Amino acid sequence: MKWIRFGVPLLLFVVMAGFLAKGLENDPRHLPSARLDQTMPEFSLPTLNDGAVLVTQKELKGPLLLNVWATWCPSCRVEHPMLNTLAKQGVRIVGLNYKDERVAAQAYLQKYHNPYSIVIFDQEGDLGLDLGVYGAPETYFIDSKGVIRHRHVGVVSDIEWERSLSAIWRSLEEEKI
Repeated sequence: MKWIRFGVPLLLFVVMAGFLAKGLENDPRHLPSARLDQTMPEFSLPTLNDGAVLVTQKELKGPLLLNVWATWCPSCRVEHPMLNTLAKQGVRIVGLNYKDERVAAQAYLQKYHNPYSIVIFDQEGDLGLDLGVYGAPETYFIDSKGVIRHRHVGVVSDIEWERSLSAIWRSLEEEKI
């Protein structure tokens, strides 16, 4: 009888501790991407500045970064100076303005500068849904064939760029040659 009284709670504790320990091994920023090593999904969306001009997946041949951003995203504001720096260094960045208001997004880029070679306006979030976007910011590394080679969830900081992302970018540039 004593075994049941003390053994069952102890067994439950050990099982819960095991699950918690396993959870600590996971990186919360590493989210699976269903589109990794696949071509960009088909789409036809307007540009931010001229809604009459449509962009399709055919224009997204890299190497390039596809950066998902929005004016309602505070982390995007933190990331934006780094994107400006990368663009000045010759990194081609395409913006995907996600579930945003056109006028607010245009004013944002006017105020904080525009690092993007193209800005796709995804007001309804359809392309974001097809990509598996969890939220902004997210950045996809796309190769010369339009294949998604890497997905970075969260802010692209100078530390993240130096630690791992620049090596991924260089590998995409080398593929192009």
